[in-house]
Amino acid sequence: MAKILLSFFIVISLHAFAPILCLSSKTNYYGYLYPQFYDWSCPNAKEIVKSVVAKAVAREARMAASLLRLHFHDCFVKGCDASLLLDSSGTLVSEKISNPNRNSVRGFEVIDEIKSALEQECPQSVSCADILALAARDSTVLAGGPSWEVPLGRRDSRDASLSGSNYNIPAPNNTFNTILTKFKLKGLDLVDFVVLSGSHTIGNARCTSFRQRLYNQSGNSLPDYTLDQSYAAQLRTMCPKSGGDQNLFFLDFVSPTKFDNNYFKNLLASRSLLNSDQVLVTKNQASLELVKLYAENNEIFFEQFAKSMVKMGNISPLTGYRGEIRKNCRNMNF
Repeated sequence: MAKILLSFFIVISLHAFAPILCLSSKTNYYGYLYPQFYDWSCPNAKEIVKSVVAKAVAREARMAASLLRLHFHDCFVKGCDASLLLDSSGTLVSEKISNPNRNSVRGFEVIDEIKSALEQECPQSVSCADILALAARDSTVLAGGPSWEVPLGRRDSRDASLSGSNYNIPAPNNTFNTILTKFKLKGLDLVDFVVLSGSHTIGNARCTSFRQRLYNQSGNSLPDYTLDQSYAAQLRTMCPKSGGDQNLFFLDFVSPTKFDNNYFKNLLASRSLLNSDQVLVTKNQASLELVKLYAENNEIFFEQFAKSMVKMGNISPLTGYRGEIRKNCRNMNF
């Protein structure tokens, strides 16, 4: 009986001192992510991120898509570790100059602003990787999309992978099977592939990323037959055979800044911009059925998108003593 009472006293004591232990620690000793990670070490962290993101999106609606995309392009390389944010330095070659990212990814200044605000509030407590995850959620909500609890406790990498960025991130001209394989290698499945592609309901694409669909889809100097030809004619007026590479086009021309299921409706009407989107309805019956489901039911799309974003955010996070909490998201600590 005495042993039982002693064990009970120890358990109660540990619970009583848990806040103190959390307050004094900035390391994720548990090895898993959970939404309350900063409740003691930086209780205003989520509100600070949300406030800065809201101001950035108010200044420029396109920024919502840009911040959401940063999280994708970070996680698909070697896990959600903020490696994308590192600038080239010494022997480190930045992922920012990879083919998927060069002259394309943006929003780094917003991440800098968030980090600066957090460093003033609670120095070296909140990781850049967690900032990316929170900013992606907040951007989605601000654009009218779903919300979700973001598991937290990621740490920041001390390296980057240019080759990983070049080969692991799905590309606009990849085949259906190539993209699905890239998703599966990260522990994601067909449902995740289709629903996360729905993030293209907001944002823009450059002419260079879909030009081949307009002029030479299969190397035969003919346009993509799966693209609505009246829509293709409109696109050609601003995306010529040569030049205009950086000209921007809405990924969802119906509601370009609103997060909704019009993206999937556009797919069914053969009016998607990227080849990597259109293959969802032309190359696989299961993915076609999912597209139809999300096109018909916005609520189901939102619910699954939230689940898949949490799942993607759990790709190979650094926890425990691995990695670090950067003081500046662009540079490793020294």
